Amino acid sequence: MDNPAGLIERRVMDVALEHSTESPVVLLEGPRTVGKSTLLQALAAKLGGRVLDLDDLDTRTAVAQDPSTMIDGPGPVLIDEYQHAPVVLDAIKTRLNTSSKPGQFILTGSARHESLPRAAQALTGRLDRLPVLPFSQTEIDRTRPDLIRRLLTDPSAVVPAAPSSTTRDEYIARVTRGGFPIALASGTDRARWRWIDNYVRLTLERDVQEISRLRQAHILPAVLERLAGQTAQLLNGAQLAHGVGIDEKTGRDYVRLLEAVFLVRLLPAWDRTLTKRTNARPKVHMIDTGVSTRLLRLTPEKLARRDPTALTEFGHPLETFVVQEILKEASWTEEIAGAGHWRTKDDQEADLVLEGDDGRVVAFEIKATARVSGNDFRGLAKLRDVLGDAFIAGVALYTGARSYTYEDRLHVMPIDRLWRQE
Repeated sequence: MDNPAGLIERRVMDVALEHSTESPVVLLEGPRTVGKSTLLQALAAKLGGRVLDLDDLDTRTAVAQDPSTMIDGPGPVLIDEYQHAPVVLDAIKTRLNTSSKPGQFILTGSARHESLPRAAQALTGRLDRLPVLPFSQTEIDRTRPDLIRRLLTDPSAVVPAAPSSTTRDEYIARVTRGGFPIALASGTDRARWRWIDNYVRLTLERDVQEISRLRQAHILPAVLERLAGQTAQLLNGAQLAHGVGIDEKTGRDYVRLLEAVFLVRLLPAWDRTLTKRTNARPKVHMIDTGVSTRLLRLTPEKLARRDPTALTEFGHPLETFVVQEILKEASWTEEIAGAGHWRTKDDQEADLVLEGDDGRVVAFEIKATARVSGNDFRGLAKLRDVLGDAFIAGVALYTGARSYTYEDRLHVMPIDRLWRQE
């Protein structure tokens, strides 16, 4: 897997350009060091705009003191890390009261917009948000199979495919490397681990404190580590809080903060007509499996063992890895209206459900095994039977080699179909 991280083209680039023709303000939000600043510079070059970098202390001070003057002038204004001086949003709001034409501002932020109450209120109804996440495997490999879009349009046509040659060890390598540009560019595992350790520490010490002054900030690393241990599982707030010695409400607040700085994603329970039978708890997914496997000290060598413990330890980060890959592609696919996991009280489940704007549904089950049995389709088959014609396809993604149809609208595909160009 080659890794010229600095040359990787971001798929969200085209989406951001399109949205800038439709909305007065576009916000690109995601973790630190994920490449947002580089993307913003590229957008500025294409649009002929100017960049205000609020990571620069002098620029930040100037914007905080006189935001209206700093954003004045022709052409789009692109503001990097706006959360350092949220007062700039009031100046943007004032300008939009005069003219709401599209393409006036593009912002980046390393905290979720709703975690900054003042910021969230300033541009209500005038802000178009796009996620910028760690590199996807399609970006790293420079491929565009667009499997999710194709499943939504003609799922039967995507099932025939050449056998996969990706080995279990190669899947493990991708999962443990994750998608952060600097981590990918690290020459050794140890260099990558050192970077991840520093990234997590700085995010907890700086970014979390920037949006919330915590009295027990020293507990955050333990909360994050326990969430990494729950990845791809239903969030157990009571267990989490008890494990670190805090009350459950405080535990929920800490989880929300970790979600706000893009260390954790809470995947909601998907629901349409199944409210009475659906388990409403969200699933925990770490944003990047390079980070989560490092937090849990799951090295490639440990995960490669064939004993039952290693198989279990690999299954959860693999599910998170696949879910994140699918959701990254979904973020570039305008037809997706919602995503979540589905699980009934009698444990029928689908690891991920995508719903299109027109109500069509594609669901996924993720397996860390090289074979898929009929039992692995129980949840997908149940969802198909309940939804009827709205259910377009159910896909079991696995580490085996062949793609085939199991039965009506239920298919088996290798995981690498998400990034492998046919």
